[in-house]
Parts: sequence; C-alpha cells; structure tokens
Amino acid sequence: MNLEWIGYMAATLTTLSFVPQALKTIRSRDTRGISLGMYVVFTIGIVAWFVYGLALGSWPMILANAVTFLLAATILVLKLRHG
Repeated sequence: MNLEWIGYMAATLTTLSFVPQALKTIRSRDTRGISLGMYVVFTIGIVAWFVYGLALGSWPMILANAVTFLLAATILVLKLRHG
C-alpha cells in the first residue's frame, strides 16, 4: 500500500474540518467566540507546514496546507475586522 494515500486522506479530512467554521464565520461575521491569538499562531503554523511540504515535495501536505491557510486566513481577517 502506498502511504502517500494515507497522507491525502489525512490532509482531506483535516482540511475539511475547517470548512464549517469558515462558512459559519463568513455568513454570520460573528467572531466573538474565536481566539485571536490562537488563529494568529495557527495561521503561522500552517504557513510553516506548507513551506515544509514544499521542501519535502509532499503534495498532500502542500495542498492541504494551502487550502487550510486560505480558510484560516479568512477567519483571521474576519476576526481582525469584526473583533
């Protein structure tokens, strides 16, 4: 069995886990229950994982972290705009 498929599965599941929060936040603009510090650190961590994935040439890591970054950055921007 090719272990890269496990990477794709893990990347898909963990990335999809952010979609409901992002959609809820985009629709409601309610960010009161979201920690600014957590999302700043998390978003920086996602960028680090993305760069690491690039260095390894790991497509599951690259794709998952690119999409997760977009979702997390959207939530972070909304948090900064709407408190």
